[in-house]
Amino acid sequence: MSPAAPDVAVLLCTFNGGRYLQEQLESLSRQTHPRWTLYPADDGSSDATLSILEQWSPAGPAVVKPVRTGPGRGHAANFLSLLCAQDVCGDYFAYADQDDVWDADKLARALQRLTAVPASLPALYCARTRSIDSHGEVCGESPLFSRPPAFANALLQNIGGGNTMLMNAAARELLLAAGPVDVVSHDWWTYLLVTGAGGEVIYDPQPCLSYRQHGDNAVGDARGLGARLRRYRGFLRGRNAGWYERNLSALRANIELLTPRNRELLQQFEKLRCSHLPGRIGALRASGVYAQTTSGQLGLYAATLLKKI
Repeated sequence: MSPAAPDVAVLLCTFNGGRYLQEQLESLSRQTHPRWTLYPADDGSSDATLSILEQWSPAGPAVVKPVRTGPGRGHAANFLSLLCAQDVCGDYFAYADQDDVWDADKLARALQRLTAVPASLPALYCARTRSIDSHGEVCGESPLFSRPPAFANALLQNIGGGNTMLMNAAARELLLAAGPVDVVSHDWWTYLLVTGAGGEVIYDPQPCLSYRQHGDNAVGDARGLGARLRRYRGFLRGRNAGWYERNLSALRANIELLTPRNRELLQQFEKLRCSHLPGRIGALRASGVYAQTTSGQLGLYAATLLKKI
């Protein structure tokens, strides 16, 4: 007898997503991996979102749980609250946005990679996305990253959108131990904690879903000159420094979850942010933190000089 297929807990967080939600749900129904359970959490929608969720029934053996009420503090808090709920069960756990369209083999591809990792090791799969406009027309792909995933990179940036992520039970237990922390984004926090604890991150250069771009995106497209200019303006205004501080506060509160080497790296990163210029430069060299792209690495040097990290 062949072993049962792993059960994937799909964590769907919604807020006024009725315009595109049905298409996303239909893409879930088309998954070639049939065994999954949908856990929806709504953050107070005033449109048709709730009625769509309550009336929808998937094809095949998939299960849909009743819609629960989110904490009402934004998408990151909603996702982490759902992930940390004790009654959310599965062998693997996937974040799902309300307005994407998943490729039919999204879960199957991720599971193929993750099941090769020892179950005791926290492991996370993430991938690129293709961008589509409000009419479903393809308009590009997310940046291709070539440097390896690592805590030294995660301190600076996130490499995978939460909508692409699938984690094993060991990674979920790690996030459960940290609890629903106050961070900028649930996906960046997931990347930080899994790498910080010595887990494995698998980055797939092949897109696994269509990421819809429209005026109500919680997080927009990272492609193009406009996106780079927005990031640069945010950097000059100190936005990134505020993001880092929230992440670091959550890491400090969960320092026991990090490996000894990554605790040292975290201390160097703190020096990189707070020391006088010679100390910042020394901490940058000692820490080994890095960005994924040449422009990002140049931005790191500039941020170090200007004390904007």
